[in-house]
Formats: sequence, structure tokens, C-alpha cells
Amino acid sequence: MIELIVFDIDGTLTDGKITYTNNGDEIKSFDVKDGLAIATWTKKLGKKVAIITGRTSKIVERRAKDLQIDHLYQGVHNKDEIIEKILKEENITWDNVACIGDDLNDYRMLKKAKLSFCPNDAVKEIRDLVKVVCKSNGGFGAGREMIEHICKENNQEEDFLNAWY
Repeated sequence: MIELIVFDIDGTLTDGKITYTNNGDEIKSFDVKDGLAIATWTKKLGKKVAIITGRTSKIVERRAKDLQIDHLYQGVHNKDEIIEKILKEENITWDNVACIGDDLNDYRMLKKAKLSFCPNDAVKEIRDLVKVVCKSNGGFGAGREMIEHICKENNQEEDFLNAWY
């Protein structure tokens, strides 16, 4: 059973675009549907979430805090090493992990995960590797799609659907 979901950020929970203002501020947009699904996964179903991203951004830190994400790692080049650390801490194995990523820096973690996903607009090498290619593009509900798919596989679809009413 999947207990931990690992998200890349840019191109997965965002559309992959990084916008800078004239003041040097960075802008990213997140889909609230992904956020509700993540909150349901953690708060209502009692599961774990990790964000592991190659870039470092205060915006990602804020999003993780807003969603009460269990594990946040930024500036990471070897994502599967970080997941190994989380697995030991949470006392679970790769058989309990689902990952979503969109580009080559996600390849190793996606290959090791029990369930692997990518947004519809991921690069070809990742699309060819993963078990599930989402219908949604990154930043437009791919994270939600992933969680709904996992809940179906875990026989938790009804729990997910009934979590807020």
C-alpha cells in the first residue's frame, strides 16, 4: 500500500514556468485542486507527503507550510538518496512509495518507486519510464490525478471522496 507520495515541483505541481519580476521576485502558480488532494491525503487519510526539488524557492517553502507537508527538501540533485533517508525515518520501503516527476532529474526516483507518475507534458524519457502518464499537464491537476489514482488502487476512493462532507 502506498504510504508516501513524493512530488517534484517545477513542471509537476507548477506548469514549469519561472517568472521573475523587475524587483527580482520569483512567481509560481499552484493548482488548488492539487492542494485539496494533498490535504486530503495527509489530514484525512493520515498518509505522508514529501517535496523534493532541485531548485530552492521561498514560494515552495510557503506552499509546503500551507499544506503541512511532512518532508521538504530543496536544492537536491540526488532525489533517491533523500527518499532513502525518509524511508528509514518513516520505517517504510520503496514498495510504499509513489513519485511524480517530469524531467530527467526525476528519473532515478521514478524508476525505484512502486508507482510512478508524470504529467502529460513530461519529457519523452520520463513518459516512457513511468507506470502512469496523467491526462493533466504539470500545474493543472496532475498531482490530484495521481492521488485519486492511488486512492483507487489502495481501495480508499470512497474515503477520499467523503473526506470533506
